[in-house]
Amino acid sequence: MNCTLPVFVTRWMRRPLTLVAVFMLCILGCSQQQGRDIAKQFTDGKPDEFFQTSVDRMATLGMHDNLQSLYLLMNKLYLRNPNQWRQSGYLDAVSAAREIRQAIELRQPLPALGERRDLEALSYSLSPQFRGDRVGAFIYAIGSMLVTAHGGRTEFYMTNSINPQFVSNAARNIEKATWLLSQRQDANGVLLLFSNEISEEASNLSFAVEFGKIVARLDLLTQMLDERYRRIGLNYAQSLLLMNFLPVQ
Repeated sequence: MNCTLPVFVTRWMRRPLTLVAVFMLCILGCSQQQGRDIAKQFTDGKPDEFFQTSVDRMATLGMHDNLQSLYLLMNKLYLRNPNQWRQSGYLDAVSAAREIRQAIELRQPLPALGERRDLEALSYSLSPQFRGDRVGAFIYAIGSMLVTAHGGRTEFYMTNSINPQFVSNAARNIEKATWLLSQRQDANGVLLLFSNEISEEASNLSFAVEFGKIVARLDLLTQMLDERYRRIGLNYAQSLLLMNFLPVQ
């Protein structure tokens, strides 16, 4: 008796084995690729990132992006108001912008504002009484307010804390400052600073868009911080409910 199976049967039996082999090869390839990706992330990362939680990292990146947006707005304001950087005493707008940026990040006072910072500087920079580089003063005021709202830091680690209410307040202050920027006029009815423009000849809302990005990042960070602290409270409540002892180290 011939026990050899027909050819079409043996081919049908081999097909699942072939599919399994191909599937296993794909998994192996994906695993190797993921391993290379993880190794690349470790090599590309900075050593101090090991001391950051995901929220700390997000806050650090958000602060960096917000300051970059602010510097972009400063350059755009200097372009629309070229008479302002000339009042700063610097040779050009680039030099003026560099000094403003340094004052924000190093938390140094701005000579044109005296000892004013944060909200006091913001109110003064948009007042008719101010005399000087209004663009630089306005951007410096917002930048210093952002840093203050984040606890006086631009980078964040596990040992730092950020008050979500202050971050939310900073977002609301920027919304108000954006509106004031488009409304404040001098005694002759001329805008103190030209920013957004809507006319028959042109339409430019890029200032409002960039300020909106800053506000959105601040609101997202506020939600993340609220959730983190809420989870801490819930974990504590759960430990009491389950009568678990809390760790002491």
